[in-house]
Amino acid sequence: MSIIANMFAKGGPLVWPLLALLGWGAGIIVHRMLTLRRERIIDPKVVGEVEKLLLAGKIPEATAYCKRHPRPMTRVLMTAILNHDRSESELKEVLEEAGRQEVPLIRRHLTALGTIASVSPLLGLFGTVLGMISVFATLSGEETVNAAMLAGGISEALITTALGMLVAMPTLAAYNYFVSRVQLLILEMERVSLHMVAVLKRA
Repeated sequence: MSIIANMFAKGGPLVWPLLALLGWGAGIIVHRMLTLRRERIIDPKVVGEVEKLLLAGKIPEATAYCKRHPRPMTRVLMTAILNHDRSESELKEVLEEAGRQEVPLIRRHLTALGTIASVSPLLGLFGTVLGMISVFATLSGEETVNAAMLAGGISEALITTALGMLVAMPTLAAYNYFVSRVQLLILEMERVSLHMVAVLKRA
């Protein structure tokens, strides 16, 4: 712990923005882990219950059930139910528009997470460059320069680069995972929507 505290103390002022990015990224990761669970987007039990109500011809009950279980998928399904009297092609267009409105909510904060993954190593490198400038400016005023002085100054300057990479690596991994997760959820929403069009027309 004392070594880490010493690194933060010697890293310079850019350590604090890097720590802020680390905290921000960690908060987004935790939030997305909780909200991108399948049952929070597409609950198979809820979808199954809506399908049963539609097959039984209980349109008002299916609408009320969707309202009681607000999720991106049920909001799309409710749009389909409210427009059930339209033709199949018109209904598909309505569902596509409803799905497009839900996509930004599902992808929320991912742009910020990708930005953190991109900016943090650059910020760390910027801190290192500033540190190196400071080191050589100090050494230029010394009459005698030894290897210990040079190595110590460079090691301190490299702290921000290490911290930037420390922030970027888990953030980038999480970003790629969430992008893949969102894509799979959107594809499943499209599949369920098309299935519900067939159910509505059959009902």
